[in-house]
Amino acid sequence: MASSADTANTTVAVVAGEVSGDLLAARLLGGLRAHLPRARFHGIGGPHMARHGFVSDWPLESLTVRGLFEVIPRYRSIKRIQNQLRDQLLAERPAVFIGADYPGFNLGLEQQLKQAGIPTVHYIGPQIWAWRGGRIKKIVKAVSHMLVIFPFEQEIYRQAGVPVTYVGHPLAEMIPMLPDEAGARRHLGLPDDANVVTLMPGSRMGELKYNVAAFVGAAKLLLQRDHSLRFVAPMAGEKQRQYFLELVAGAGLQDVEILLTDGGSHRAIEAADAVLVASGTASLEVALYKKPMVIAYKMMRASWEIMRHMGYQPWIGLPNILAREFLVPELLQNAASAEALADAMWQQLSDAPGRLRLVQRFTDMHQSLLRDSAQESAAAVMRVIDTSTSRL
Repeated sequence: MASSADTANTTVAVVAGEVSGDLLAARLLGGLRAHLPRARFHGIGGPHMARHGFVSDWPLESLTVRGLFEVIPRYRSIKRIQNQLRDQLLAERPAVFIGADYPGFNLGLEQQLKQAGIPTVHYIGPQIWAWRGGRIKKIVKAVSHMLVIFPFEQEIYRQAGVPVTYVGHPLAEMIPMLPDEAGARRHLGLPDDANVVTLMPGSRMGELKYNVAAFVGAAKLLLQRDHSLRFVAPMAGEKQRQYFLELVAGAGLQDVEILLTDGGSHRAIEAADAVLVASGTASLEVALYKKPMVIAYKMMRASWEIMRHMGYQPWIGLPNILAREFLVPELLQNAASAEALADAMWQQLSDAPGRLRLVQRFTDMHQSLLRDSAQESAAAVMRVIDTSTSRL
């Protein structure tokens, strides 16, 4: 049912800086559109948000960047966009501003908007429980309402005095509780009885640069142990595919046969016996598909030297963080050699009792994250809009 805030002049501003934020924001906008069918949605976003009538004032790619040092050459252009958008929104005064993840950009913008009396919602909560806990001070100044996707995050923000709503994790809704492994294999043209390993070195060019050689090198070593293994690697786009092939050839690994798929990462995970995955949201996707995995990550050495001293927890993989233990192996930076990755993957492939234990643990994890996130997040945003409107 539409709110009293639903007028032809209602504007909702949103910024997503990466593909993951585009997906998150799209679900929220889908729920919000039911409340505000005539509202104008604009800001910075991608194709998933556009399906809900969102208009992106700058391309999503204008913000996408990875790593601490990699951002330096782009800083001025990104800061210019932030300032231009800030001035536009201060003049326009939208009913609400929603920052979809991307905290480095969004929190600074939100703080300026909130100080000017524009309500701000941040979705999702930055991982201050993992690193950079001091950021909570800025969040208090910047965020009118926080939307979080992990249950344990609520208490962190409540203690800091930030209004918060747990909305569930959208991936828990998108991914079936019971994976269809056979159906995924048919879709990919793989035999039902194949031994399948899915390689997920990352979707960003920087991730591919640092991870591909070790991931494919591990595949080559695994083939020496089991010639029947089949490898699948989903590609985020044509640029990523071409770069992947260049990196494989540069490492002298072009003899390793890998089925490259156009997108379809979920099918590639669903079809697998085990997954070698770069740390990040993809590791949670693997857990929700109840698959054994090895989590690995490599990055620019200078970035690694800084970031490895900034973590508060012994885990970096989301499945392990949620479980509060090393459910699956994590191999990082120098430890993520082809040989070490191959050994860890072989253990995952060979441990049948361990696979059954993981299925149960990951099923429990899936159920704890399952909510109607589109409706929950939209309802929270509408409460912020209505509260702000009632004060006028």
